[in-house]
Amino acid sequence: MEAFLLSRNQKLVVLVVGVCILGLAMIASVLYGLQNFNLKTAIEAYVSFNGSTEHLIIQNTRVPRAITAAIVGASLAVAGVLLQALTRNPLASPSVFGINAGAALFIILALFFFGANFTFADLMWVGFVGAGVTAMLVYALGSAGRGGMSPIKVTLSGAAVAAFASSLTSLLMLVDNKTLEEALYWLIGSVSGRDLKYAVMIVPYLLCGWICAGFMAGTLNLMALGEDVAKSLGQRIVWVKAAIVAVVVLLAGGSVALAGPISFVGIIIPHIVRYFVGFDHRWIIPYSIVFGAIFLVVADLISRFLLMPKEVPVGVATAVIGVPFVIAIVRRKTNG
Repeated sequence: MEAFLLSRNQKLVVLVVGVCILGLAMIASVLYGLQNFNLKTAIEAYVSFNGSTEHLIIQNTRVPRAITAAIVGASLAVAGVLLQALTRNPLASPSVFGINAGAALFIILALFFFGANFTFADLMWVGFVGAGVTAMLVYALGSAGRGGMSPIKVTLSGAAVAAFASSLTSLLMLVDNKTLEEALYWLIGSVSGRDLKYAVMIVPYLLCGWICAGFMAGTLNLMALGEDVAKSLGQRIVWVKAAIVAVVVLLAGGSVALAGPISFVGIIIPHIVRYFVGFDHRWIIPYSIVFGAIFLVVADLISRFLLMPKEVPVGVATAVIGVPFVIAIVRRKTNG
């Protein structure tokens, strides 16, 4: 299937339309679920402080959930763009880099040793630190030896670290059933039950990551031409790679810490975006922010209706959507 590339003006129009669709998706996320509301009721419930059921659901559950899904979806999509550019692997994502598994391991270790002494906010920061430590470990392993970091070395290092962290996580959860109960829902990946204050705590880091990724767009375009070309044009490849890893830690680490290891967003969205805007990262990054947010908000909305009246964690919904997409990518690459 050939790319359907847009002209510059069309790209601007589609981006604006995407922002409008994101707004509508977030409104729908607030209005619909186990209990449905009309727009007027939702607005009145949100601005009032009467303690009604509608007020509690809208203000304490639906609005934080929509905002969390939007910022996590946007961040995971951009992290996927950066990792695919770094590793030149079309299936690269935070899970390939070991970030999900590393954050999960640190969360489980905190629950195993400290248990009830840790609040959700504490666990969130533990996950953030775990994601950062894991990313730096993978980067160090992938850069060791002759020739420095290469796509295959960093991919294999990430897979090895992820496998080790996942195995140790499973062992700790089997040893302590209480840890298993507390961690299972977080490990699946969910934007439900996240207080807005947690999103506010993480947003500055994610916003910094978005801005840095935007400034890197030109450098990513040069790297796509090959490291030798980039070097000849004055790029310091080692520092560029280190900067990409740092931004991925901010984006993916913050997202995993806030909502758990939600998979496939970082794989699906970059491919869809490149189908419309090509390989210019000056367009790929803003498009990924908007369409990554739309994807996770809509996936979360759909997940509420899969097993009504129970809700399916959004990590399950993204996996159901993502697996066929990945199979299609692999088949396309194989046929190519």
